[in-house]
Amino acid sequence: MFKRILVANRGEIALRVIRTCREMGIESVAVFSDADSNALHIVQSDFAENLPGDTPAETYLNIERIIEICKQYKVDALHPGYGFLAENPDFAQACADNRIKFIGPSPQAIRDLGNKLKAKEIARSAGTPVVPGTDTALTDVEAATEFATEAGFPLMLKAAAGGGGRGMRVVRNMDELPRLFKSCQNESVGAFGSDEIFIERFVENPKHIEFQILADSHGNCIHLGERDCSIQRRHQKLIEEAPSPALTPELRAEMGATAVALAKAAGYENAGTVEFLLDPGGNYYFMEMNTRLQVEHPVTEMVTFVDLVEQQIQIAAGEPLTIEQDDVVIRGWAFEARINAEDPMKGFVPALGTLNRYIAPAGGGVRVDSCAYEGYAIPSHYDSMVGKLIAFGRTREKAVNKMLRSLEEYIITGVKTTIPFHHYVFSHPVFVNGEFHTGFIEEHFSDEQIREMLRSTDADGVSEHIALASALKYYLERTALVSSNQQLDAVASKRWKLVHRMGSTSFLPG
Repeated sequence: MFKRILVANRGEIALRVIRTCREMGIESVAVFSDADSNALHIVQSDFAENLPGDTPAETYLNIERIIEICKQYKVDALHPGYGFLAENPDFAQACADNRIKFIGPSPQAIRDLGNKLKAKEIARSAGTPVVPGTDTALTDVEAATEFATEAGFPLMLKAAAGGGGRGMRVVRNMDELPRLFKSCQNESVGAFGSDEIFIERFVENPKHIEFQILADSHGNCIHLGERDCSIQRRHQKLIEEAPSPALTPELRAEMGATAVALAKAAGYENAGTVEFLLDPGGNYYFMEMNTRLQVEHPVTEMVTFVDLVEQQIQIAAGEPLTIEQDDVVIRGWAFEARINAEDPMKGFVPALGTLNRYIAPAGGGVRVDSCAYEGYAIPSHYDSMVGKLIAFGRTREKAVNKMLRSLEEYIITGVKTTIPFHHYVFSHPVFVNGEFHTGFIEEHFSDEQIREMLRSTDADGVSEHIALASALKYYLERTALVSSNQQLDAVASKRWKLVHRMGSTSFLPG
């Protein structure tokens, strides 16, 4: 087993990995940019080394400097976390060249599965259903027009080297195609350094289902069930749950076996995620395979009682899996809400600043993965995540209520956050009934709908519409009160007035 691991990341995921290292008796080395000089992962690690600069290119993407630090501290292995260099085959190769074990798949697996067209080819070889589309990359709009003429609309443009929701456009008619093709291509070049685009048929109103897999170097491969990641904005996930309310036990077993077969066909090793689209008719199609730990991995951990980071480290150390497929049992239900410093009332624009009050929820079945604290300034150079709120219950209904209770407790001021949005979603009957799909935000949380709901909060009577609007208004009022340094009892007074006016409505738990 490794004695010392460098964590080549920041924020909550760096803390997450460091915690498991400590529990396993492994020393950890943290790296940090100048912008992260007051970050918690520095304090929690055994050693820490500065990456001079602030921008990602200078710091967390600086392969040469990170390798130098690995040598300086004589680390045995490196954990990349997610984002930054986690899916960079050149980084994984640099680790191998310097005899540093990369805690993840091989450089070749990252390279093959990172290219969407190559990944689809592997999927077909494993017998996995794929969305019909182009078999080769396109670099000019003429070829795209030719395909669209034969295939019809709607279509999805995707960056061949893409990921994380970047480089994707939905095209509904021929007039849109030239503009959106160029837009997709420009984003792909900026984000991934490639102008290669491919096209797929656009699946209307699907569920986004992903399966967590673990594969060791001894030929063993299992899945740990699925996560439903259908609540998204601009193809980026905001809420995840495990298991999915859309899957029957039979479909779960079939899709899980498909995910395992694909991982084996790719010669995959370590933790990974196979992502599918599930259409309203129950047909599923391979999307992509993420060759890293996912942001939403905690919901799988909550329902399987498996520490995925521990499994990653053990696999990288050459140990065989100690879990067989029959050992995997899904118990209960878990949700994850990504708490971002964004204004959900204004199209989720970033709302960075300093947290002047930060009180995280607690209690049984509640987990908060965060690097935030009172006085923490969210750096403008990186993503706007404040933390991940995870809630567990014996049933989906209990897990929803646990999440609502936790959102009520979560107090963050100084910046606007997505807490009001999450309270809205977990109060919404479409979500509560499990009838949502990837178009939930467009259908139920548009700017026009928000304005109408906020205008209607003073109307008499109690209805589903008023309850949802009041949930938003309550959080906006509370944020304003606490931000102006008024006491929390003023907030409590506001809440009691609201509850009295609304009566015993169900949107406010308790």
